[in-house]
Amino acid sequence: MDESLMLDELDWRLLELLQADASLTNHALAAAALCSPATALRRVKRLREGGVIERITALVAPTAGGQGLSVICEVALDRQGAEHQAAFEARVVAHPAVQQCWQVSPGPDFVLVVWAPSMAAFASLTQVLFTQDANVRNVKSYFALKRCKFAPAIPKPDGKS
Repeated sequence: MDESLMLDELDWRLLELLQADASLTNHALAAAALCSPATALRRVKRLREGGVIERITALVAPTAGGQGLSVICEVALDRQGAEHQAAFEARVVAHPAVQQCWQVSPGPDFVLVVWAPSMAAFASLTQVLFTQDANVRNVKSYFALKRCKFAPAIPKPDGKS
C-alpha cells in the first residue's frame, strides 16, 4: 500500500460502502456516498492503484461446499531462520484449503485458518501440510463449532462511521 496516500471522509465513505457491498454500481455507490459518479469512479480507481483496495471478491458461505470443517491451526516450527519460515509460508499459502495464514508472535510461529469438507479430508491435509514437513515441531488444531462473527471490513481508524 502507498503509505503517502491520505484518506479523507469521502474515501472512507466509499470504502465502508464497498466493504459492505462491492457489487454496487458506480452510480449507486456515488449516490450513497453523496458524490458524483465521476468522483466516485476516480476515487475508487485511486484507492485500487494505491493498494488500499487489495481486491474485490465474493464471500461464499462455508456451508456452500457441504457442512465441512473450519479449523484454526497453531503451528510451531523447529528452525526459526527466515528461510525456514519463508519455505513453510510459501508451501501453506499455495494450498487451496488454507484460507488464512498469519505469522504471529509470541507463541506459535503461524496460525492458519483452513477449511476441509470432512474429517478425513482434514486428516489428509495435516499429512500434506504438517506431518511431511520435518521443520514442523508442533500443531494444535481447534475445530470451529459456530461462526459467531466474520467481518473482514477495516473500520475507519477513529471508529466513527
